[in-house]
Amino acid sequence: MESFEDTEDPFPIAKKSKKKQGDGFKGMGLSHSILKGIQKRGYKVPTPIQRKTIPVALQGRDMVAMARTGSGKTACFLIPLFEKLKGRVAKSGARAMILLPTRELALQTLGFIRDIGKFTDLKSCMISGGDNMESQFEAIHGHPDIIVATPGRFVHLCVEMELKLNEIEFVVFDEADRLFEMGFGEQLKDICARLPKGRQTLLFSATLPKSLVEFTRIGLSDPVLIRLDVESKLSEKLECNYIWCRQEEKTSVLLCLLRKLAEMHANRYEKPQIIIFAATRHHVEFINTILGLANITSTYLYSNLDPSARKISVGKFRNRLVQALVVTDIAARGIDIPEVGVVINYHFPATPKLFVHRVGRCARAGKSGEAYTFTTKEDIPYLLDLHLFLGKPFDPSQLGRVPADLLEEDQALLLEWHREKADLESMENVCNNGYSKYLKSKPGASNDSIKRSKQLALSVNTSHPIFGTDITKEGDDLLKRMKNYKPKATIFEISNFGVKEMKQKRSYHEGAIASHRKRGQNEPIPTAKSKRIKLRADDNYVPYLPEDHHSEFGLAVNNFEQAARKVGMDVMGDEEKHIQLQDRMKKWDSRKKKMVGQKTTQKKIRTESGVWISATYKTGKYKQWKDKSKADEQDDDDEEEGGARPDNRQLQIRGWKNAGPGKGKKVRSELKRPEQIHKVREKKLRAMEKSKKKKPKGKGKPRRK
Repeated sequence: MESFEDTEDPFPIAKKSKKKQGDGFKGMGLSHSILKGIQKRGYKVPTPIQRKTIPVALQGRDMVAMARTGSGKTACFLIPLFEKLKGRVAKSGARAMILLPTRELALQTLGFIRDIGKFTDLKSCMISGGDNMESQFEAIHGHPDIIVATPGRFVHLCVEMELKLNEIEFVVFDEADRLFEMGFGEQLKDICARLPKGRQTLLFSATLPKSLVEFTRIGLSDPVLIRLDVESKLSEKLECNYIWCRQEEKTSVLLCLLRKLAEMHANRYEKPQIIIFAATRHHVEFINTILGLANITSTYLYSNLDPSARKISVGKFRNRLVQALVVTDIAARGIDIPEVGVVINYHFPATPKLFVHRVGRCARAGKSGEAYTFTTKEDIPYLLDLHLFLGKPFDPSQLGRVPADLLEEDQALLLEWHREKADLESMENVCNNGYSKYLKSKPGASNDSIKRSKQLALSVNTSHPIFGTDITKEGDDLLKRMKNYKPKATIFEISNFGVKEMKQKRSYHEGAIASHRKRGQNEPIPTAKSKRIKLRADDNYVPYLPEDHHSEFGLAVNNFEQAARKVGMDVMGDEEKHIQLQDRMKKWDSRKKKMVGQKTTQKKIRTESGVWISATYKTGKYKQWKDKSKADEQDDDDEEEGGARPDNRQLQIRGWKNAGPGKGKKVRSELKRPEQIHKVREKKLRAMEKSKKKKPKGKGKPRRK
């Protein structure tokens, strides 16, 4: 596998063309329609990752590309895609396919396709979960040139429609590591088995590990590896801030921070948009409600939200109708909103890689940005892991508090809202319960970071620089003295019982207690085990871990150690629905005379590609849609041939089925022509007039004598 690092540029033509404004893309030999779309999109000079990847992709080589978030990776595969497809070919099937992990990222990529490919006649469609399958059946029958899809729904359509992907020439896996992390390995294997061998495959991601086994298994042929900005995982224009607080203070700290940011950016023409990341959807709804009470326009987004509602929320934020977007980690990857200037981590990210993706929503494309992370005492091990991952030393002076006087104002305001709004208290209780469940599933920090955090014993008493003045020195000294004060009297001396005996014991062991405290302040007490390790590490022990061990460990996708931590033995379900599910999984054994567990093997079917997948993918919806819409078994042509003869779809509308040479069987169509509709209406009007004439006017029934 060839590799291009960021030390030298293997394509000097693109580098020389960068000297003139706007000549970077022209030096790549692109067609006029694509260059026009690039200029319409607003791209002037290619980014470093674009200068290295686009020429390689234009040569037809398979490629694995890694660059930090916000570097313009989407254009890296769209521009070669348009150049390779050239123009529309209506009779053939799809010729390019882009697979992405989330619906929001698919919508964003579809928007890029329509912008850059505006002056080409290429047709594209999106296939994702949550949309109507009948409309997706119709989109596939329209012979799109480019399919933008999420793996789960696309496999469902492949199995339902028995799709043949023989015409695919160009395949892109965007956010490749996330595709494997989300459990799409089985679906990707089935899709790759359906693809032709002569295709070109590109993999893109912001964080790719060195071990590319999982990615090369999906069918890359002699790929080129391009890794840029590997050492600096975060943008140089991103300012990271950490605010020390307690768990119960986070909401009031958030209000203080938002008010301070409004003051800092008051002179700007447009206020920066803010993304707030929370751990659970309950916190997302709670924070959105609090922001509404604080007169801060906001919307929210999480995975369980309706797809149309998710689309509306992103649209509001993208069009600057609201200032803040409260989200879970569903929006941590790929979402590109250029005006985002601030990212707030309400909860500390579970992994360092997730932190990189979260804060990467701002400081994109050369712009500056700010990231604020709320840090509690329990988050210190994760903070240490993060700095090991980034390769930067941790400085305790980076942590700062919100001044007490500012915090008390917002805490009093929150208490008042809780008294006025009865729903807030119940929402907060739900958040606390959800957070306790979230902590059970949260991956733990490394053991070394946990030990180091205990040795640090941080006590942050200074205010954060963005809040201006620090806490007074006298108050700082007083807090330190209060924290370090340890009374000599024991609990046994609170009452009069045993006072004399305890004083005698203390005077007898006073020397040992003093030496123990002195050792505790300077260094931990040595044990036999630590002595052996120290002797071994000094002279005779050779470290075997590489220098970038922490970085690669954080980037790993299917790491055995991470997976082993999540493995546990469930003795009993912790929720009512889980307990009921366990009861339903049992059946009566007549031989053993008791209820026994039964095997829960999900039914599988073997696809044409030879991959075993879940049987739920074959539901028969496509056959029902074909019978309902009178669609042909063969693909329909959307365009007329030469403008003289109508295509099959138009012939079907006129009442002909399987139109073609030797096929002229007339069938009844469900669609009516305008003259047929007028004829039915006139017939009804004549019947109504005829019935009125027959009815006698002003005469009732004769009375009986």
